[in-house]
Amino acid sequence: MHDDHRSHPLRHSGEDRRAARHIPDTPQTRSGTYKLAFTDEDFLCREDLRPVRLQLELLKPEVMMDAAGVDSTIVMFGGARIPAPENKATARTPALADLSRFYTEAQTFARLMTERSMAAGGRDGVIVTGGGPGVMEAGNRGAAEAGGRSVGLNIVLPHEQAPNAYVTPELCFNFHYFAIRKMHFLMRAQALCVFPGGFGTLDEMFETLTLIQTGRMSQIPVLLFGRDFWTNIINWQALAEAGTISDEDLKLFRMVETAEEAIAEIDAWSHVGERRATIPGR
Repeated sequence: MHDDHRSHPLRHSGEDRRAARHIPDTPQTRSGTYKLAFTDEDFLCREDLRPVRLQLELLKPEVMMDAAGVDSTIVMFGGARIPAPENKATARTPALADLSRFYTEAQTFARLMTERSMAAGGRDGVIVTGGGPGVMEAGNRGAAEAGGRSVGLNIVLPHEQAPNAYVTPELCFNFHYFAIRKMHFLMRAQALCVFPGGFGTLDEMFETLTLIQTGRMSQIPVLLFGRDFWTNIINWQALAEAGTISDEDLKLFRMVETAEEAIAEIDAWSHVGERRATIPGR
């Protein structure tokens, strides 16, 4: 990336980085201490430098999305193991094969929302996913089918994983820190759609609901796709009856079955942008 708007006459860091590659080979220049600090990977990966790495992971996607004109996003969470319908025979379990219909709904939802975004200039309502397979792939795929852009926020995992082929290359990011990745999911979020998934999906969903519940985040539409799935794995009413959440908290999200139903709920959602001043029931 080149800075074409420098306001000072000092030498550019990129110039010194290039110059440092062409220096005499001596015991001194071979020493790690001689490397420019910002090009020294061993130095940057020291434990002492964790605050700097956290800052860089927060800053890089923010700068690049600003430069790309991504003003707001529609976030899509969901299981990496849910196959496309044409691949449902490869699913690990019959239940996963049945959930392949939500791949189609995610794909349709992303396509419809991207068409709407593009009609308004393409800066708002840009689809963002975790950049991986399953529901994430479906979201990026639907946006690509509409001819629009989409964001992928990948995370380095112990097993090999590449971004899915439908993420816009210039909006494909990779993270070391889960916490910073989660921040980027929500910093531009206009709405959140949660499809059936596992631990990662549940983690991301509950963190978002907690931020809204406690007034740490303004209210946005939160749509859970698949009533049977969500009521089977979580007894929401039992939480309210136990008093660990309030009945009002159950209104922070709604359950839907189809892309069209989700879009209708987004359009009709009340209290968007409002932030709770108190926590009901406490």
